[in-house]
Amino acid sequence: DAGIPPRLDWSRSRNLAALTISWPAPQRFSLFGLETAGYSDEVVLPLEARLARPGEPLDLDLGVDYLVCEEICIPVNARLGLELPAGPAAPSPFAGLIKRYVAKVPGTAGTAGLGVERVEAVRLADRPALRVTARAEAPFIEPDLFIEAASEDAGARRLTFGAPEVRIDPDGRRAVLLAALGDGEPAAGTLAGRRFTVTVVDGDRAVEVTARALAVAQQASGLAGLPGVLLLALLGGLILNLMPCVLPVLSLKLLNLVGHGGAAPGRVRAGFLAAAAGIVFSFLVLAASAVAVKSLGMSIGWGIQFQQPIFLTAMILVVTLFACNLWGFFEIRVPRFAAAIAERTAGRHGDAHGLGGHFLTGALATVLATPCSAPFLGTAVGFAFAHGAVEIFAIFLALGLGLALPYLLVAAVPRLATVLPRPGAWMVVLRRVLGFALVATGLWLASVLATQQGDRIAIAVALVMSALIAVLWAGRRLGRLAPAAALGLAALALATSLLPASAARDEPAVTAAEAPWRPFDLAAIPGLVRDGRIVFVDVTADWCITCQVNKSLVLGRGAVADWLRRDGVIAMRADWTRPDPTITRYLEGFGRYGIPFNAVYGPGAPDGLTLPEILSTGAVTAAVRRAGGRVATARR
Repeated sequence: DAGIPPRLDWSRSRNLAALTISWPAPQRFSLFGLETAGYSDEVVLPLEARLARPGEPLDLDLGVDYLVCEEICIPVNARLGLELPAGPAAPSPFAGLIKRYVAKVPGTAGTAGLGVERVEAVRLADRPALRVTARAEAPFIEPDLFIEAASEDAGARRLTFGAPEVRIDPDGRRAVLLAALGDGEPAAGTLAGRRFTVTVVDGDRAVEVTARALAVAQQASGLAGLPGVLLLALLGGLILNLMPCVLPVLSLKLLNLVGHGGAAPGRVRAGFLAAAAGIVFSFLVLAASAVAVKSLGMSIGWGIQFQQPIFLTAMILVVTLFACNLWGFFEIRVPRFAAAIAERTAGRHGDAHGLGGHFLTGALATVLATPCSAPFLGTAVGFAFAHGAVEIFAIFLALGLGLALPYLLVAAVPRLATVLPRPGAWMVVLRRVLGFALVATGLWLASVLATQQGDRIAIAVALVMSALIAVLWAGRRLGRLAPAAALGLAALALATSLLPASAARDEPAVTAAEAPWRPFDLAAIPGLVRDGRIVFVDVTADWCITCQVNKSLVLGRGAVADWLRRDGVIAMRADWTRPDPTITRYLEGFGRYGIPFNAVYGPGAPDGLTLPEILSTGAVTAAVRRAGGRVATARR
């Protein structure tokens, strides 16, 4: 808010080709609401000089203007000189002093014991602000934040920021620093997309990084924040029942419904409550996993477990076993303690084995539904992952209750299931058909595994699963050898998924149908927008079913597909099938932790406009119009 930066003039030096100054971490001076950064008592600025003619003497001649303040401020003009003769280098009496101040220069994440996770453009009250998330190997004590515009970003060079608001996690190793634009700066505009150099200082530790401020979707705040998001989570979980993700688990849901035809109301109620409990339990397990991963400083997101080969293989194994169970090759038995609990829960209307099966069905349906997103779900999950463990568990519980609402409805009104025909011979045929539906789900998971690990690994896992089916089919003849053989084959499949891919998995070649798409390049977007281009970003993955529906129904046909091929339109596709930290940080910049995700950039929207999870031609057209472009309406 006050002061002048030192001005250094080396132009009169001789035999000097270049000179680099290392600035020690500054300290903050706060006085009557004014914020100033500088040094107290003394400071040494270490220099690194490169000679124009190596082997000859160096004559440094410096003119320096600086400001010193205590009770009054005094501008100082000084002329300094230093002659270094030719000859071998040797330490001077000042070597220790110089080394001490070199240690005060902010380091990188690998050397300073500190790291900057992300820099986000947000709003604090009615002013633009930057939110910097930092991590430390040792707990934070009293962190501070200094923000400068990156040298290549002239648009932000003049901006100043106030003292940050600091929030430190309970373990002390994660801090969020929020600094608003200074009072003397215009409040209009946005900081998103600009590059800043941020310096986080904590005692003798300091780290400095240059990063582009990512836009963050507006989040609910105030007293209505968490209750409102919980309602969104409940609605998102309910709508998830209608999303394309229902296809892989349709057989499980259908079997759960028709299996109660003609049954007593009490048994129907117990069965559907068990399935709902399996759904809620699975969401709580997902919440616990998210909290654990977040506490380790790792990236979290909705459905990212499908990026892991071992998880894909495990799910292929599970759906294969469920299919074999539907075909009658073996029965799923629950542990004795679980059977006892289920028996007490079911009372005289149900049996332990049945309730255990319903519980497992609900749990599996939840896990297989996570590659999908739904309206309201992205907002709720983004709010959860941006907050602490309490919010994560509360929101995931609401999501689970939303997904389980249809089961709870049938449990409340058992007549909805009892009017169906009683199980009979037709039920055997239906179980066989639904078993093949689960096998199709396994093949889909194998195709995702092929993208990640290569065709040979996926084929090997598929062959092992085929052998597993054969062993279970022949179980009656093999007797006690069948369980051991099945267990061995399952272990072999899991081990196979961990083998290195058979060949380097480069980006797939662009086909004719994908011709307008180019690889995602976040750094190129601001320049393209300045040139008047419209940029459309599609974050997708092979395991995201909703993404494939968007491609098939909107992005790959009609007016939108024609528009994506026009001159002046840049279509970027970010493939998140495998882990990619760049894409993860990009999503986090918008407060999103799952896909599908689409954004449109243009002269009218340099920070990007986000689109709903379920795309429509109208939604794309409206966003493009706001960004400064136009989609011609195709006539049919």
